Amino acid sequence: MQRTAEAFRYAHAADPNAVLFYNDYNTERPEKMERIYKLLKKLKDAKVPIGGVGLQSHWSLVEPTEQELRTTIERFGSLGLKVQVTELDVSVYLWEKDRRTKRPDESDAYTPDMQARQAAQYAMFFKVFRDEAKYLTDVTFWNISDHYSWLDTCPVAGRKNYPLLFDEQYRPKPAYYEVVKF
Repeated sequence: MQRTAEAFRYAHAADPNAVLFYNDYNTERPEKMERIYKLLKKLKDAKVPIGGVGLQSHWSLVEPTEQELRTTIERFGSLGLKVQVTELDVSVYLWEKDRRTKRPDESDAYTPDMQARQAAQYAMFFKVFRDEAKYLTDVTFWNISDHYSWLDTCPVAGRKNYPLLFDEQYRPKPAYYEVVKF
């Protein structure tokens, strides 16, 4: 924790007006969320100049759940920190840790089922974001369209992914309409 505290103090000294954020991934997985919460609480208790936490949001059709997302935002918000959703995209594939090549029998077609499930996930996320607006200050997307995504080859080389709100021709996808629906 000491090095993290020093980094925040040095950054604050360099720009006393900057709002400093701790930004991490898998923040909504309960075990990691709790570890991050304990770190942030220690920093706050030590009067380290931290203003918020960023949730790197490389999510999928199945995670995080609504309850995991709500709990994460509320838990970090309870520390008096601003919460930001950063790098938002929703992979149409399940999360894989290890790099591998695409299997010959593996399709990377963007199916109607994937479209519907992705739209439902985006709808749920934005419902939670609106419900938790007292803690959540910003949502930033990782890219604009499926024309190119870092997920196209990560972690599966040669596999196309469709994680964003606009398709490869920059046309709105069903997920887009769920996000802008109030």
